[in-house]
Amino acid sequence: MRKIVFLFFTLHLSFFAFAQSPETYTSSEVFQQIKKLNVLASVLYVGAHPDDENNALLPYFAKEKLWRTAYLSLTRGDGGQNLIGDEQGIELGLIRTQELLAARRVDGAEQYFTRAYEFGFSKSAAEALRIWDKEKILSDVVWVIRKYQPDVIIKRFPPDKRAGHGHHAASSILAQEAFTAAADPTKFPEQFKYGVKPWQAKRILWNTYNFGGNNTTSEDQLKIDIGGYNPLIGKSYGELGGEARTMHKSQGEGRPRRRGESYEYFATTGGEAPKNDLMDGIVTDWKRIPGGEPIESMINAIISNYNIAQPDLSVPSLVKLYQAIKALPEDNWRNKKLDEVEEIIIECSALYVEATSSQSQVVQGGNLSISFNLIKRENVNVSFKNISVENFDSSFSTALPTNQNVNINKTLAVADDKKISQPYWLVYPLKGGTFDVRDQTLIGKAENAPSFEASFLVNIDGEDFTIKKPVQYRYIDPVKGDTYEPIPVLPKIELSYTKDNFISLNGAPVKAIIHLKSNLDNSESYKVLQDYSKNWATDIPSITYDTKGSKEVYKTATFTSKSNETNNSEEIYLKTSDGNYNGYTKTISYNHIPTITYFPEAKADIVKLDIKIVGKKIGYIIGAGDKVPDALKDMGYDVTTLSEKDITDENLKRYDAIMTGIRAYNLYEYLSDKNDVLMRYVKNGGNMIVQYMKSNQVGDKNITVGPYPFKISSGSRVTEEDAKVNFLLPANPALNYPNKITEKDFEGWVQERSTYQAVQLDSHYETPLGMHDADEEESNGSLAIAKYGKGNFVYASLVFFRQLPDGVPGAYRLMANLIALPKNK
Repeated sequence: MRKIVFLFFTLHLSFFAFAQSPETYTSSEVFQQIKKLNVLASVLYVGAHPDDENNALLPYFAKEKLWRTAYLSLTRGDGGQNLIGDEQGIELGLIRTQELLAARRVDGAEQYFTRAYEFGFSKSAAEALRIWDKEKILSDVVWVIRKYQPDVIIKRFPPDKRAGHGHHAASSILAQEAFTAAADPTKFPEQFKYGVKPWQAKRILWNTYNFGGNNTTSEDQLKIDIGGYNPLIGKSYGELGGEARTMHKSQGEGRPRRRGESYEYFATTGGEAPKNDLMDGIVTDWKRIPGGEPIESMINAIISNYNIAQPDLSVPSLVKLYQAIKALPEDNWRNKKLDEVEEIIIECSALYVEATSSQSQVVQGGNLSISFNLIKRENVNVSFKNISVENFDSSFSTALPTNQNVNINKTLAVADDKKISQPYWLVYPLKGGTFDVRDQTLIGKAENAPSFEASFLVNIDGEDFTIKKPVQYRYIDPVKGDTYEPIPVLPKIELSYTKDNFISLNGAPVKAIIHLKSNLDNSESYKVLQDYSKNWATDIPSITYDTKGSKEVYKTATFTSKSNETNNSEEIYLKTSDGNYNGYTKTISYNHIPTITYFPEAKADIVKLDIKIVGKKIGYIIGAGDKVPDALKDMGYDVTTLSEKDITDENLKRYDAIMTGIRAYNLYEYLSDKNDVLMRYVKNGGNMIVQYMKSNQVGDKNITVGPYPFKISSGSRVTEEDAKVNFLLPANPALNYPNKITEKDFEGWVQERSTYQAVQLDSHYETPLGMHDADEEESNGSLAIAKYGKGNFVYASLVFFRQLPDGVPGAYRLMANLIALPKNK
């Protein structure tokens, strides 16, 4: 039953001064927004990933040229790597989505996405387009163009190998085709019922570049100096670009704030080539709207009379401008400029509005306490008429006093069927290389609309305006101070397994721990079912969960194999019998982005391993985004995390193997400095395993690693997860002891085989594995092993960091062999 019960409502005036939220603007920023009203031009920049955008160019467009500017990223960066945590896959995509939005808040551009999932490094556009389903993603790009209606489209990459890899080239191909298809009424006509129309941009260009030893610029291309300084902001566009780029923290993209001249080059690939300016031949003022010419004169008058010390004096003129624009015929630009003028009026009125709660989250069927706050900080003619949010709607007739807070408190009953705050692209399971989004109107959007949005109806100088604000969790952090976060809607109950993988070693039963949690105080009963393969039997196929007994319950389900098959992985699931609940709440929190909440499916892998373990104690140096230690513990190893102070001759004697996590050598300079200590450990009989390094550098120094020299190549990698693996040295102990490695052990690998492989190897290294992507020569740098003294040194660019968390049996077995490499006589 839908609950519509209003518990209390109070209205009072107060002199309590709320701290400033992030959504306020200086008078100079408002002045720049007024100047932008006279510019009716738009540009859409297209790339493949978060951090592909040209971060200095976007603020130049948005804040110097005053064009409406947007970046379309085909993917959310799910397949990248993570330097700030251990999130991978869709979790990394969630982080990188917010990092892009943080960058857009710096540079003033808008952000869009397609449904493409970044499945990992791809060497060819053909592969990327096949996995993504080219027509599906092309339709997304066309949809964004038809919605956004750019005058100019700019591609980050060329459509060939110069792009660096397949996703980059595919973004160019799709943008080029969409440039034409968006204007074709026979292409994706199903979109027209949602209000879009065919749209032909004036031109499409490639933003050529000179970096990474690849210079695609030439002096016959359109050349623009974007290195100017904006006195209203107090920064150059290179400075803004450095700040925006640095928001991509998960990718280690911190950049300097650049000053001085900086040239960008553009090659036309469709439409009429520009001669002097990207907007050549495009009407970029009010003449492009029938009857719009008088609007320009009104805006110019507002600009001339603007008092930077008293922007409120412009409110009457701005209200008249709003009314004049509203009287124009319906048009995309008319609607956009109407929204811009409304925002400027609110800013010039010094009207601050917010809706906050002391609750960090809310539950389906629960209650949400909201504090609405309004304050008019200048003597402008403003009255307050209405507040509405969800099923609450209340009218007032209150003139707002100057510089006094109006506070309204309301406890809102949340409907039982209120949707949980699952990011819209994760509502349904991933389908191949694309997210399954079934609502056309959501495609392209960067994120969900707020769970709760308050609408404030105010009258300013005789005109009604509706101000919409998300209801946010507000709290005072002892370090960050006044802090605002999104408020997620949680499910009534949560179901989960306590681990991603439960391992059956050599036929032993598996004990899978189930976690049931209620988010409500009242008593309800649910039947929870386990879904599992016929190859297994369990003593708990179902559970009756009564929330009255306990808000949290842990149950141990013992799974026993009914199959003789070994070295496989199968999924188990939890769900309620009515199908309404099948997941749990997970949060991701970093200081540079809002807290992320999403709801993974309640599932885990049962990994059935026929495996022998030799050696027990492992010393582990944590790398970037590292989940390997948990997998090692599941295998039965005793894992100790080591820091710099632990790297001593005496301490290392305790361990059967020393292992470094991914990129550890690129993170910690001390590993190079301690190479002599580590190599003495190997020489005295220890085994050392170095997981992949991204480069041969740590900071600006060369890395020192291993007993004999080798180099790392960023271009040497095998990205096809099903690429055939050849056993070049079939007798090598790594393939035989204590587990016999066969082709089956390389089945079911995810995302890729190997990355940043070893090259220029000293002759002491043995390379037991060979592999290659289609149409490439075989490489042998995925696994390099050198005997040194009594011990062994291993460089492994095989992507154990992806396979072990994903429960790939062969990866466990091969890792056990590397740890167990026999001592040398």
